[in-house]
Amino acid sequence: MTPLVTLLAAIGRGPLTLLADVGRMATLAATALGRAARPPWYLVQFLEQMLLMGWLSLPVVGLTALFTGAALAQQIWVGGSRFNAESTLPAITVIGIVRELGPVLAGLMVAGRCASAIAAEIATMKVTEQLDALVTLRTDPYRYLLAPRLLAATLTLPLLVAVANVIGVLGGFLVATTRLDFSAAAYLSGTARYLEWEDVRSSLIKAAVFGFILALAGCHHGLRASGGAAGVGRATTDAVVTAFVLILLANLVITVAVFGR
Repeated sequence: MTPLVTLLAAIGRGPLTLLADVGRMATLAATALGRAARPPWYLVQFLEQMLLMGWLSLPVVGLTALFTGAALAQQIWVGGSRFNAESTLPAITVIGIVRELGPVLAGLMVAGRCASAIAAEIATMKVTEQLDALVTLRTDPYRYLLAPRLLAATLTLPLLVAVANVIGVLGGFLVATTRLDFSAAAYLSGTARYLEWEDVRSSLIKAAVFGFILALAGCHHGLRASGGAAGVGRATTDAVVTAFVLILLANLVITVAVFGR
């Protein structure tokens, strides 16, 4: 093999591996959703995953939104004061949180918490042959493990993001009224005046997509795990990295292609 061919093979190996992973994830998603459309349905598994991803993720998501909203309001006021535009603080804060920061930060926080947990659990079951045991017991792993996690994440994250948006706006409100001499009535009036339904809709759509992505990344890397405990660790790390990258990429695509006008 000539050096040129070796170089070209090395350059092409990365994109081909990436495309192969994307294809496998798409196939996995289609298979899991197809299985979820037909009984048996595992309601207990679904409700358990909603509890784990929703209620138990609320503290970290809420704190992240509160601190981010407060810091964002302070920085907007500093920037706006240079152009005598301090009055735009409520509008920019609510739009920034609802359209962008709320869904993205909630998606990343839940991905760090739940995508890793999904990958670790499924990877452990894979390397200890528990998935094979499920098949032996005539239990479909796609219906029992994957479908409840995908559906729970897709439905739960919009609820989390809706709460995060409110908490984030509250953080900006607290900073504006306690440090920046805004009256509570004026701040709330400006927030309500400039917030539109399109902003809320884009936020919830993003949240649903991000939830599906993070669960899919965890399931994908968990099923591909091998090599004992080291394989479980690699699957967990790869799931979080994949979820983060795909969430940020999906955010860009949705923002520019769908809500960019």
